[in-house]
Amino acid sequence: MILQAGGAVPQSSLELVLSSSPETKIVLAILTVFSLVSWFIIILKWWQFRKLNRAADRFFKEMERTTRLQEAYKSVMKLPPSPYNRLFREAITFYSELRPGALREERDADRSSLSMTQLEALKMVLGKEVAAERDLLGHYIPWLATIGSVGPLLGLTGTVFGIMSAFIGIASKGSGNLSAVAPGVAEALVATAGGLLAAIPAVIAYNLFVNRVRLFAGELEGFANELIGTMAREGLV
Repeated sequence: MILQAGGAVPQSSLELVLSSSPETKIVLAILTVFSLVSWFIIILKWWQFRKLNRAADRFFKEMERTTRLQEAYKSVMKLPPSPYNRLFREAITFYSELRPGALREERDADRSSLSMTQLEALKMVLGKEVAAERDLLGHYIPWLATIGSVGPLLGLTGTVFGIMSAFIGIASKGSGNLSAVAPGVAEALVATAGGLLAAIPAVIAYNLFVNRVRLFAGELEGFANELIGTMAREGLV
């Protein structure tokens, strides 16, 4: 029970939490951990997306400075690792295995175009790399959805404990006046508020990050298609 009969009335939210029942304190402690984990993931993913945007800008600026695929490859491979140059490297490595020396324009290199089977294999390799980069960037984001859905349920659990405390207060005082009901209701509202405070930022961040990952995967797929088009223009496929 949140307050014993004749006990002091909490004057602040902190006092209300400290004087709440052990069950409610456990629920609030779990919600606090969930909230900290949520904010850690939010800050981590924000930093990763910020870093990704910078890497993309540098990568495409370097690509625009070159006219041929071989020059572009030498230039972008000097940049820090990013999903874009990893995808580029995967494409060039796979092509070089199919046509050794073709990109170096060696005299005895096999410059014949790729067969349809080889071209489809190249597309599959690039598609696999895009999926791997998407999954890597989306790591930890599902935890935000879990916190967003479980948080209100935990808050509801604390609310049930608070309502139980309210009824215990009514039973102990033998009346249903405000002084008997208010402490339990206040405890219930604190638990509900804790669940919402943990869930709302997680849900908002989850929706934003999922949309950003979707856009990122689309950008990578577009770059993969553009890369194949460039190879076709230079007579490599």
